[in-house]
Amino acid sequence: MYAIIETGGKQYKVQEGEVLFIEKLAQEEGSSVTFDKVVAVSSGDKVEFGAPYVSGAKVQAKVLNHGKDKKIIVFKYKPKKGYRRKQGHRQPYTKVQIEKINA
Repeated sequence: MYAIIETGGKQYKVQEGEVLFIEKLAQEEGSSVTFDKVVAVSSGDKVEFGAPYVSGAKVQAKVLNHGKDKKIIVFKYKPKKGYRRKQGHRQPYTKVQIEKINA
């Protein structure tokens, strides 16, 4: 059984017991979070799609920890003009474990 959820402007395919890195949430570590924006649910050969979301479907997850991703370098320049800008960025994330899919 799997579900497709929407959080942080992105869609993720999740299964029970799976560990997932998503956009940072405001919940504390160790707390539970419920995703109610479920786009699709599949159990065996039966697939149910929402318009835009499946009504009554929820995915429960546990927040494991928060952190920052690897640093990326944003470098802008214009040739022959002496214009250079170097900037680093580390995207914050929340690590969650999917506990239950309620269809």
